[in-house]
Amino acid sequence: MGSSQSNRKENLDLNGEVNFDHFQILRAIGKGSFGKVCIVQKRDTKKMYAMKYMNKAMCIRKDAVRNVLREQEILQALEHPFLVNLWFTFQDEEDMFMVVDLLLGGDLRYHILQGVKFDAERVKLYLCEITLALDYLRTHLIIHRDIKPDNILLDEDGHVHITDFNIATIVKANVYGTSMSGTKPYMAPEIFQTATDDCKGYSYPVDWWSLGVCAYEMLRTKRPYDIHANSSIADIQHLFSTNTVHYPSTWNPSLTDLIRQLLSVDPRERISDLESLSKHPFMADVDWDVVFSMEIKPSFVPPKDHLNCDPTFELEEMIIEAKPLHKKKKRLAKQSSRAKDSKEIDEEMQGTLDTLSAEFRVYNRESRCSNHHELRHSQELFNTPTKTISNADSSVEREDDSLPQEHEQLDT
Repeated sequence: MGSSQSNRKENLDLNGEVNFDHFQILRAIGKGSFGKVCIVQKRDTKKMYAMKYMNKAMCIRKDAVRNVLREQEILQALEHPFLVNLWFTFQDEEDMFMVVDLLLGGDLRYHILQGVKFDAERVKLYLCEITLALDYLRTHLIIHRDIKPDNILLDEDGHVHITDFNIATIVKANVYGTSMSGTKPYMAPEIFQTATDDCKGYSYPVDWWSLGVCAYEMLRTKRPYDIHANSSIADIQHLFSTNTVHYPSTWNPSLTDLIRQLLSVDPRERISDLESLSKHPFMADVDWDVVFSMEIKPSFVPPKDHLNCDPTFELEEMIIEAKPLHKKKKRLAKQSSRAKDSKEIDEEMQGTLDTLSAEFRVYNRESRCSNHHELRHSQELFNTPTKTISNADSSVEREDDSLPQEHEQLDT
């Protein structure tokens, strides 16, 4: 066994194009619509990452190819302290892989379910950090469209980072989004209105509505509106038009007012940019440059004595999963040996697989950052908040930004 492992290491070209063999799989920590998320270690640098892998055939069957390619395109262009940043992408015959920052603090959903208490000051810091991330996305013309506790990850120190750009969209200047995309309990009213042609579309304010829902949920462990995956659009619109959100009298009045403005049903009256939020009285004492540099110590630090995730993920990967990742190399070797005789994949599917394989490109941020010019450019992206505060541009027109409704992220 030892000799076999030694030969394998000798045959591994760590200087070549990055691929699956460059990483050691340690354990599964999460799952998505088309695959799992694992902790991995890069063999040459020993650095730890999270690796998300997506099954190609499943993506094709669920008409999600465009989402995956768009997510790759978006992430390659982004780098920010409060995002989960992309480091590598590559593929093999079965899967597409995205290797990103490893954040071991768990997501906000996990901590809410664990009964963690989020007070006003704790939520304030999260609001500030997510605001900086949303402001940065706006400068890149990106609407995330799925801001929710599940997609807000904590690092080991307790700072928050936005992840999962699977249904994000890039909007051109002066354009509205029009497709029904998001997770229902966190989707802004104007997104539902597009389904009934009651509005021209939506723009960046939809992410700020979602942020307001998250803030409310952290403070109350319940959402402001009783909306679920099976709630009809008509029922949801009725809720928005007739129900009044309850704000506990024990809350800081200034915080209540801020969340009320984030949850304004009319996007024109909603706080939806860094400048507006920074001028709110609840944020009067915030030094945004200090927030950006992560100099503020979060009051909640995730436990370090265990992984902050559902332990069943690893059991599913090792026992239940029909094609576990740790057995991939042997499986692909067997498949390759009988590929010529196989008729399991029809011609249409094979054509789509070939197109997907051609468009999903290898990406290596590590090698880019080793170049001084690229590293300097990367640093220039991190403009301080005092330099980037600007008004939201409301002069936008309708255009279908085109993510299919089949990929709505519905939550119960």
